[in-house]
Amino acid sequence: MKKQLAVLLTAAMVTSMGLSAVSVSAEDATASDGEAAESVAEPEWEYEEATITLMIDTDMTDAGLLAVCDLAKEKLGITVEVEYRVGGTDGDNLVKTRLASGDMTDICAYNSGALLSALNPSEYFADLSDDEWIASRLDATYASTVTVNDALYGVPACASQAGAVMYNKDIYEEYGLEVPTTWDEFLENCQVLQDAGETAVIGSFADSWTTQVVFLGDNANLMALDPDFATNLTNGEDTYAGNEYALASFQKCVDLNPYYNSDYLATSYDDACDMIYNGDGAHWICLTQALSNIYELYGDNSSIGVFAIPATEGDTYLTTWMPTSLYLNKNSENYDAALRFMEFYISDEALDCYTETILPDGPYCINGYELPDNAYPAVAEDMQAYFDSGMTGLAMEFLTDIKGSNCMQITQEAGSGQTTAEEAAAKYDSDCLLQAQQLGYEWAQ
Repeated sequence: MKKQLAVLLTAAMVTSMGLSAVSVSAEDATASDGEAAESVAEPEWEYEEATITLMIDTDMTDAGLLAVCDLAKEKLGITVEVEYRVGGTDGDNLVKTRLASGDMTDICAYNSGALLSALNPSEYFADLSDDEWIASRLDATYASTVTVNDALYGVPACASQAGAVMYNKDIYEEYGLEVPTTWDEFLENCQVLQDAGETAVIGSFADSWTTQVVFLGDNANLMALDPDFATNLTNGEDTYAGNEYALASFQKCVDLNPYYNSDYLATSYDDACDMIYNGDGAHWICLTQALSNIYELYGDNSSIGVFAIPATEGDTYLTTWMPTSLYLNKNSENYDAALRFMEFYISDEALDCYTETILPDGPYCINGYELPDNAYPAVAEDMQAYFDSGMTGLAMEFLTDIKGSNCMQITQEAGSGQTTAEEAAAKYDSDCLLQAQQLGYEWAQ
């Protein structure tokens, strides 16, 4: 049987301030007592030929989206012409330029969360709040990341994912280890493995972005202990170095150094995929998108489990990254056809088509949608347990637009033992101050 995808994400949302925050309350962001939104009948998909344009960035895996585009042409008569833009800062600037010039495609794929707010979406994107089908389909916490000033703008373009610990289940079974629920228990497992001659933790520092995940993936634990931290950080009223729970996230980077593989500085993301699958390392802390990379390499990833980065104290929460979203150009000449496509895109039929092409690395953020029978065990079993129990929270980038540009360099230094947690936190706070100044925030020096 398929497993019910009950995406019940618990998140502390920041108060709207300038360009920084998604304007929805924590009460609105979580369905009460785990209840799904009221069901709305699926629209009757009319066939009317039309051509629309859609812009995505080259960093987005497009196979699932293209499969849905082909299905939309068959079922709805809509031909989708996909335009690709570069990723990163250059791509971000291109989106802003195209929006300002009135030269945007009918639909644009872009970030959810704080970065959406910075685009001034009310000027460029259609408010979908009154579309009962779309509003009813979206998980409440996902919807909060595409809602600005009570206007709903987006639908998920793909599945969400998490920053978590991937572990080799065969190694755990061999040594009789249990999934840890605290950071101390995790380090104890690492010590048992190291004493037995195993690589306890895979470090993939050759791709420095992966070093951030230990720090960033601890955010749900931080926010559970201090729900006001994101707001206070945005307002310049708190810092990582000055907050014991935030500092703990950097301490975890430092704690892992003794347990890495000897060649961790030269080990790449692709190398790590091989190592965790083949049992050449017991743990790897990374984004769960790696599950698909491993599946593509080996046709199987059933030996890989996932658990949340354990909390230093209190309950452990899984930190989730919301998916890229699709936004409707409010000035589109093909508005009705583009809206029909977006409605169809989140239907069960379209999602089934998507999952036949690409299996999810996390939930789809669609109320009532069922994971396919062949979903990765790490998603359907391990991650699903956090979603079902509401033990999840958002990554910081969905709660504020304050993120130091040198984050990966700072976490790489901490993880390689070059700096202490206190030094890393102080460096990151200085980095965040520069970012805040660039964004126009009036922080005290």
